[in-house]
Amino acid sequence: MSDAIIASSERAIAKGSQSFAAAARLFDRRTREDAVMLYAWCRHCDDVVDGQTLGHDQQENYRTEQMHRLDLLRRDTAAALEGKRANEPVFEALRRVVDRHQIPLRHVEELLAGFEMDVTQRHYETLSDALDYCYHVAGVVGVMMAMIMGVRDARTLDRACDLGLAFQLTNIARDAVEDARVGRVYLPAEILARHGIVAIDPEDLSQRIALHAAALELLDLAESYYQSAYHGLSALPPRSAWAIATARRVYRAIGGKLRAGGPAAWDKRVSTTDVEKGALLCLALNDVARTRFARRDVPRTGLWQRP
Repeated sequence: MSDAIIASSERAIAKGSQSFAAAARLFDRRTREDAVMLYAWCRHCDDVVDGQTLGHDQQENYRTEQMHRLDLLRRDTAAALEGKRANEPVFEALRRVVDRHQIPLRHVEELLAGFEMDVTQRHYETLSDALDYCYHVAGVVGVMMAMIMGVRDARTLDRACDLGLAFQLTNIARDAVEDARVGRVYLPAEILARHGIVAIDPEDLSQRIALHAAALELLDLAESYYQSAYHGLSALPPRSAWAIATARRVYRAIGGKLRAGGPAAWDKRVSTTDVEKGALLCLALNDVARTRFARRDVPRTGLWQRP
């Protein structure tokens, strides 16, 4: 049964996130298995709430009974964590990971609260509002992943959270047009207003220049969090550090492509090729070496603080 759960989780990550799948290959076997099992649960919850399959093929009526589906996820997750038999392998996968690494249950609940923000179509007026959302859907995942790698130091967990925030800020910038097509806006209203945008119109090409400028603000902010995460690499076991450094490089490159592509970057989905991922993997190894041989206690100042 255990092998079946791991195999199912591996399939989920292979199809649901090529970026993380590439990085996860660098973990040692046990860390990789636990990381992909946590990912599988996160992916399943996201798909159930959004009416998708592994992050794709969104159903037209996905908002119908969305809250009901979230309530069922909460029920099934709670039952699994209480040791009750689950129908879906992802819930058993989560239980094993939480038990093995003693992950606080509040972190699981925080991620589900992030999904609720989507269900209730929360409005993001300020940057602080958006960062709170980023924490609940990505930063807390970074914290749980770091705990799988053996991290317990609060300062290092802050750095892990920062990487999750950077990932989500990059995602928001990359997906701004695609999200707007399904009625979702994560770019804070205060940033959009600075660029003369009251509401994002995904079909208005004349708006793209201003929208790209707004997205660049998020990418600039993401850089601060990517840099903070860099300074946390030295606290991780070597193979885990290489995997995380690779994920950091790959996601950061997506932001770089959006930046370089200008307003036309949204004409197709921005991603990295396998060849580019291979090159970034090598650069990530250099990142790990540099942080190992030149350890510096760089203060984490001016960044959003997780709850």
